[in-house]
Amino acid sequence: MEPLRGLFFLHKIGRSLIRIMSGGNRMATVHLVQVETANQPPGQAPRRDGDPLAGIEELLPPNIKAAVESLPAGIRDNLEEIRLRRERPLQVRWSGGEGWVAASGGLAAGPDGAYKVTAADLGRTIEALTRSSLYALEEELRSGYITISGGHRVGLVGEAVVLQGEIRTLKNFAGLNLRLARDIPGCARSLIPYLLEGGRPLHTLILSPPRCGKTTLLRDLIRLLSTGVPELKFSGVNVGVVDERSEIAGCWLGVPQLEVGPRTDVLDRCPKAAGMLMLLRSMGPEVIATDEIGRPEELAALQDVLHAGVTMLASVHAGSLEELQHRPGWGPLLKQGFWQRLVLLGRTLGPGTIEGVFSGDHRTLKRGPWRGEARP
Repeated sequence: MEPLRGLFFLHKIGRSLIRIMSGGNRMATVHLVQVETANQPPGQAPRRDGDPLAGIEELLPPNIKAAVESLPAGIRDNLEEIRLRRERPLQVRWSGGEGWVAASGGLAAGPDGAYKVTAADLGRTIEALTRSSLYALEEELRSGYITISGGHRVGLVGEAVVLQGEIRTLKNFAGLNLRLARDIPGCARSLIPYLLEGGRPLHTLILSPPRCGKTTLLRDLIRLLSTGVPELKFSGVNVGVVDERSEIAGCWLGVPQLEVGPRTDVLDRCPKAAGMLMLLRSMGPEVIATDEIGRPEELAALQDVLHAGVTMLASVHAGSLEELQHRPGWGPLLKQGFWQRLVLLGRTLGPGTIEGVFSGDHRTLKRGPWRGEARP
């Protein structure tokens, strides 16, 4: 057997040990070893509200952390992604654009002037990541990402280990993407009056191209429906959330890290079709919410929810009503008037721009563009 080379350490996660090797071309290979232990993982890590890098900066090597922290405040405070690719330039993306980070801090003129991420940088970040995450890491790696305290998501790429046609895990990591979860409480406040009628929520579908802030808007709608809006004489309802990719509530150890309201129950990492039916049968929700529906089994479960008298709040990737109407399975749902409100997002004023609100028969109720601002 080839001897282990490079950095080697063990990290206990519940009843398992994560064994990680890094160094050379065998960067950060992850093995899961079962062990017996009476100790359970520690509780929820604190989330530092107001700090845009809370939960992320602890993962970064000191040199990369310093470079990112030295970015202009307008960029640093609006960061969405930090991308580390082995032996390639350090990249960041924020709400208004993207760029390359210089070794001395600040933005470089281009990729050639940016700091080159080393194998050691990536290894240190993965080491910190495994110590921050208390999930069953091998299971998470099958999905290609890990959710950490604060609701942030870390996407990973490398060599897939495939067994009988199924991805079992990842190894030999080549890069990672730190995606920052953002709470903007109140960003949906200007929208909520159009989604209520007679004190009841209406079936609402959010249409949005990628990277237009639909999950952030959806999360705040869930919060408002759960908390209530006194000035609208709406006291709040029980909301069930199916969060298949841990993006809505950002659960860590099953506990939402992002604000989704006091009357909200979350099924984390559960397939949407099964989750909607589970909530319907067991939790008595008045609203069921989920993100990015579209598979045939999800549309079938969606109709079960709609016929059961429970209000549906969902989002879908689409740039227009016309585009969505031509997708398999969507035409009948739109024509039969299941949806009472349709909300179209875009980027006219930046992420989170509401381009228009429409009735179920596609009448314009409010023409955009406008953006909701954070407010209590």
